[in-house]
Amino acid sequence: MDALMLSRIQFAVTAGFHFIFVPLTLGLVVLIAFMQTVYVRTGDRDYLRMTKFWGKLFLINFAIGVVTGITLEFQFGMNWAEYSKYVGDIFGAPLAIEATVAFFLESVFLGIWIFGWKKVSKRVHLFSIWMVALGSNLSALWILIANGWMQHPVGYTIINGRAELTDFTAVILSPYAWLKFFHTATSGWVIGAFFVMGVSAYHLLKGNEVQIFKKSMKTAAIFGLFSSLAVAGIGDFHAAEVAKTQPSKFAAMESIWETEKGAPVILFAIPDEEGERNSVELFPIPKLASFMAFKEWNAEVTGLRDIPAKDRPPVTPVFLGFRLMVGLGALFILLAGTALYYLRKGTLSNKKWLLRALLYSIPLPYIAAQLGWIVAEVGRQPWIVYGLMRTEDGVSVNLTTQQVAISLAGFFIFYGTLMLIDFYLLFKFSAKGPEKEGRRTAEAV
Repeated sequence: MDALMLSRIQFAVTAGFHFIFVPLTLGLVVLIAFMQTVYVRTGDRDYLRMTKFWGKLFLINFAIGVVTGITLEFQFGMNWAEYSKYVGDIFGAPLAIEATVAFFLESVFLGIWIFGWKKVSKRVHLFSIWMVALGSNLSALWILIANGWMQHPVGYTIINGRAELTDFTAVILSPYAWLKFFHTATSGWVIGAFFVMGVSAYHLLKGNEVQIFKKSMKTAAIFGLFSSLAVAGIGDFHAAEVAKTQPSKFAAMESIWETEKGAPVILFAIPDEEGERNSVELFPIPKLASFMAFKEWNAEVTGLRDIPAKDRPPVTPVFLGFRLMVGLGALFILLAGTALYYLRKGTLSNKKWLLRALLYSIPLPYIAAQLGWIVAEVGRQPWIVYGLMRTEDGVSVNLTTQQVAISLAGFFIFYGTLMLIDFYLLFKFSAKGPEKEGRRTAEAV
């Protein structure tokens, strides 16, 4: 492999590792803020214990997630210097705002929340966790505005071989960026909800702290059902935006080879990229791809054969990634809805099969989120900035294969170690359960 491919693998590995931690932060902090709100409004001490228990798990994940994110931005200068030269005038602005506004907002109020028990009023303390939730999601917004520009560049002009910013408003109000943000943020909420549901199911199966974990399960099931439905709805609008701005990606997502009106969705296919066709097609749904793309049943969808081969993304990983992501999304709606149904009937504790399913489902939203990034980023290829700059032109010119190989090996070891530490600590403190009501809890109020 050459330096280009190794650099692509390195960024994929580091971004993928980082995104193991980010979505749980986005989702879990909202649930914690809601739990603390219930405690402050009602005085129900169960919600205080829930806040502290889930808050401890949030802090473990947050601390390790921050470490994994630091190295990402350095790669723009080290591995992707040509890209940085070309788009730095535009790409750097959202990232600078993320670091100086959103991350500082998140970090300052997180400090108040961690150290402010009994040192500030209950309402100030509650306000701090909601600000952490706001800061976390704002941080995601600015990063995804930057990524959204790579997917659909707007508000720029080319001067002396560089993309220079001409309309900052167009960049920050890009429909592509906002749809991507809401789709990503709500997927993080799903991860947070299913994490809480899975851990709660573990304790309900063991009969531990039943009252606490029934309340946690109910809170997470409601949030998980809402978030799963939101992901599906926003994803539909996002697919339409992709069809308008990135027809090659949409064609790969559906493995559509021929341009046609009333294009179907093929539920299962085996793409044959060399033969420019699908070798297997099963369960077609007539005209659905046209409706998804343009909200018209007979709209024309561009096929891959009408896109130059050098401009097509790898079809198989994009098509399969999209199918698996959508299938998992449907499963999340079913699981959250079923859990909520039995909670309302008061029989969830008797449904051991469902509790086990929720426990074993903890990794599935993570997988769905990673698949979404595969669809987004592999589907953008061969462009690092869609339609403007090819990925091969963005790599640093003086980078050697040996340099990237050494750093890639180091990242594997470093990030792998951090992931094992995170999983160990989350498992340890998740299995331990909340602290018993006593002096420490009382003093924290």
